[in-house]
Amino acid sequence: MATDLGPASTGFAELQAAFSNGDLDRCKLLLSRLKLELTKLPALPPVYESSSNALQQLTLARQVLELSVFLSIKQGDEAAFERNFSQLRVYYSDARGLAGLPPSESEATLTALNLLRLLVANRIAEFHTELEVVPPEVQAAAEVGQVVQLEQWLMEGAYNKVLDARERAASDYFKYFLDQLSSTVREEVASCSERAYSSLSVADAATMMMLSSEAEVAEFAAQHGWEVANGRISFKPAADKDAAAASTLPSLDIINHCLDFARELERIV
Repeated sequence: MATDLGPASTGFAELQAAFSNGDLDRCKLLLSRLKLELTKLPALPPVYESSSNALQQLTLARQVLELSVFLSIKQGDEAAFERNFSQLRVYYSDARGLAGLPPSESEATLTALNLLRLLVANRIAEFHTELEVVPPEVQAAAEVGQVVQLEQWLMEGAYNKVLDARERAASDYFKYFLDQLSSTVREEVASCSERAYSSLSVADAATMMMLSSEAEVAEFAAQHGWEVANGRISFKPAADKDAAAASTLPSLDIINHCLDFARELERIV
């Protein structure tokens, strides 16, 4: 990195050291200061002012933003992830190749993480929109391919493969989102099991829901109000669940709301 980038270069070195040491609080403080320093670099978007060290400026800014995205995962801050990646995206698209800027070694991993974030949040339309603008060479990367495969498994209902994906994660950073996805999928399997069976053996439930021990099955069953006895889980009849759900609906409020809406619509017409 060019030495004439001054405080920005120094700040990035400090940020890297704090990140390596796992000092997340210091990372957050340093990152705020560093982003202010980056605003003083004229070669960065949206200005793209030509200069003798434009390549160094663009490279440094991209590295800072990449590290900020990784940091947001370590901090479990998905809002920061989305904000930082939206800023980083420019360096993977508009600034790609500008001033001789070479591809980033982290681009495939971070692109895959962003796609996985959208998939976990069930933002499927955005998932496909983002995927369409990913360069072919990045789409061909193993990390991106794994996320695309996950999306296909979810559409097919191959939940066992989704639950097993964590053990084959392309990066440790994937596990933050895969844990969320596993929880969502496990709940879906549980809901389907309640509808399909009156009871299941504990062993079968453990296999279907990818739970590793009888203790985990018992805990999961207790969370859902299932009865466990003699090595079997008994589910509530579907009719009982439907009746319980119906009893919680604010029927009178819904009816009054619909009537108010109809009166307002009639007045407008």
